[in-house]
Amino acid sequence: MPNPIVDPLVDGHDESLDTEYVLVDATPEGVATVILNRPDKKNAFNFEMIEQLSEAFETLHGAEGVRVVFVRAAGGAFSAGADLEWMAEAADLTEADNRADALGLAVMIKRLWDLPALTVALVEGPALGGGAGLVAACDMAIAVEGARFGFSEVKLGLLPAVISPYVVNAIGPRASRRLFATGRAFDAAEANRLGLVDEVVADAAGLEAAATRIADEMRACAPGAVADCKALVADVFGREIDHGLMDETARRIARARMSEEGREGVRAFLARTRPSWTEG
Repeated sequence: MPNPIVDPLVDGHDESLDTEYVLVDATPEGVATVILNRPDKKNAFNFEMIEQLSEAFETLHGAEGVRVVFVRAAGGAFSAGADLEWMAEAADLTEADNRADALGLAVMIKRLWDLPALTVALVEGPALGGGAGLVAACDMAIAVEGARFGFSEVKLGLLPAVISPYVVNAIGPRASRRLFATGRAFDAAEANRLGLVDEVVADAAGLEAAATRIADEMRACAPGAVADCKALVADVFGREIDHGLMDETARRIARARMSEEGREGVRAFLARTRPSWTEG
């Protein structure tokens, strides 16, 4: 049985992260939700939001019992990308200061990417630039039909550098070149065809239903095995299938079979009972 969520998620909620730009909520069942909360700015990123998102993801990484992390936004717009006022201020900084500023964004997205729980973007409205980068950094994404995506940095004389590893990983190099170079917007159906989005639903009610379904599905999955599966994909992707890789994967399944979760899961299956992590 996974441990219940503990501090800093006291009683399923971290009040220290209930700040102006980011809200975090979690249930005793291990369902965490990170909410971008600048609806008046279409949840555009500024320094404070990036810092608070980074803190939220770092907190969730260390919290026990988290099964799934939903990333969504208040006000019907996922994120319009970078706040233009913040960008204007950056233009007056030195190159070294701009590099440090951009590194903060890079660290934030990497913390999302590194979360051991399943991560799911729930997208309404525009998800542009860094907003689309957040979507790409999640393990999966659900979007409403009216959602819009795009990497318009090139139209500002810029490029989507920090988010590029996650976008290229999600949709591949050719589509990335085309979308980065043209800066054109695309809809949820195209995002689905490209692999940026896994499912398209009709409306906000459909988004809620999809989130409930995914949360229920994750109750059947051993949390440690979920984290190991995510690490497995990262470690085998793009590697040559040689003796070294075969030996490494054999060692991983051997360790899993001997683990507490592995032993319990197999015993429960054979006894036609439910393993402890499905309870609660």
